[in-house]
Amino acid sequence: MLEVVLTMFVVLFAFLAGGLWIGWTLAVTGTVLLAVFRDIPLDKLLAQYTWNILTTQELLALPLFIIMGEILFRTRLSQTLFRGLSPWAAMLPGRLLHVNVIGCTIFAAISGSSAATTQVVGRISLTELLKRGYSKDVAVGSLAGAGTLGFLIPPSNIMIIYGVLGDVSIAKLFTAGFIPGVLLAGCFMGWIMIHTALKPELVPEAERKVRIATAAEFLTSIRELSNLTRTRCELGPC
Repeated sequence: MLEVVLTMFVVLFAFLAGGLWIGWTLAVTGTVLLAVFRDIPLDKLLAQYTWNILTTQELLALPLFIIMGEILFRTRLSQTLFRGLSPWAAMLPGRLLHVNVIGCTIFAAISGSSAATTQVVGRISLTELLKRGYSKDVAVGSLAGAGTLGFLIPPSNIMIIYGVLGDVSIAKLFTAGFIPGVLLAGCFMGWIMIHTALKPELVPEAERKVRIATAAEFLTSIRELSNLTRTRCELGPC
């Protein structure tokens, strides 16, 4: 057993030190350990296992979600999202910083990708927040934290991969990820409220007072969010 552990660490750190990608490093390490310590037809086993994984129906959703995220990144969805959420976020302590969290929560349920979520929301919200005078640290921090919701809120690409590799029900994984994802988003918003209350200078002085949006602004917000929902339904099942 000690030989197996030592060989694993030597091979693993050797490839990592050589600059090989982590995914390839793990694959090569596992292959080397099987070849050295197990008497099995490794070539047939790896070929069959790879073919079975790549031809699994559940994995067909991955490239489709990736393409959808790329399409949405090239559109004006980020502007629509910001205009739709701004009147509502302005009523909360921390003001427009909540757009990052709410926007990432909504888009995580659209794309399933943490990277796409951060790109689309940050594309307009980060620029707009910095232009209005919000602290760069808290603006970037709230976006980076909320961007990880793409891993948890269904449909999550990571959950699909885990469900296929671990032979676990993807529907159950999605169900189990929804409530924790929403709770985590609520924690992010709570952190923004507390942090900006303790350090008011993080919010520009002109926006520190609670401002109730006008009826016209609320109607515009509802229309923008409706357009967002319609776009989601046109790109995939609601």
